[in-house]
Amino acid sequence: MAVNAGRQARPNRPEDDCPFCVGGLEAPDPYDVLAFTNRWPSFPGGRCEVVLYAPEHDATFWSLGVDGALAVVDVWADRSAALGARDDIEYVLVFENRGAEVGATIPHPHGQIYAYPEIPPAPLDELRLSTGGPCVLCTEEPGERLVGEADGWRAWVPYASVYPYGLVVAPTAHEPDLPSLPATSRRALATVLVDALHRLDALWSQPMPYMLWFHQRPFDGAAWPSAHVHVEIAVPQRAPGVMRFIAGGELGSGLYVNPVVPESAAAELRALQW
Repeated sequence: MAVNAGRQARPNRPEDDCPFCVGGLEAPDPYDVLAFTNRWPSFPGGRCEVVLYAPEHDATFWSLGVDGALAVVDVWADRSAALGARDDIEYVLVFENRGAEVGATIPHPHGQIYAYPEIPPAPLDELRLSTGGPCVLCTEEPGERLVGEADGWRAWVPYASVYPYGLVVAPTAHEPDLPSLPATSRRALATVLVDALHRLDALWSQPMPYMLWFHQRPFDGAAWPSAHVHVEIAVPQRAPGVMRFIAGGELGSGLYVNPVVPESAAAELRALQW
């Protein structure tokens, strides 16, 4: 748990000029992909960054195409390596909040990077889950829950997802982190991620709100042989315009009830054509 009262004063979805468009407050000069220190950080010391995916205000990650998405992947990897090289950093989390429904304050296509002095609980729990046994992601067989794949990367609906249309995107090879990915694997990641996010927008023919994050090997210098880099995509809607609220019975018990069969969600996403 962290408390930062300064975050309370940050602007909420400005209605005038976008600070992320070229010529705006945060992007005065032309750019293709741009990373910079967050003006309203959750943590001090230059540990929070913003990554602008493209100068076009109405772009989406998938509309960048594979080449544009690959440029973003490269920045994610480069910034992970740079932040992870700091002596005061043990973990780097790359993530995106897309849509007002999940609290995104600026609609311009962008994500964020947080660097932590300790490994946060969620990725640490995942790392410990595979310690001393087979890697959970290496042994995953999506079967009918598979949504898409390309050159060693796959997207699928988890069998026990909290969110009906949530996805996991991961390599079949045991790759530990973003900086370690070779060029071919980075391109495959871009390809599958573009496809998956395009399918989510096409599902109900409207922009799909989502939260997306990468789990990767910590940067604390330990080996972490169980680390398998992957993307988790949480979709907070269960039908067009209908939020999937997590209620008291679920939060109180830790047992979540998914209203959509995972194989059915995957079949809907696979069936989309464009």
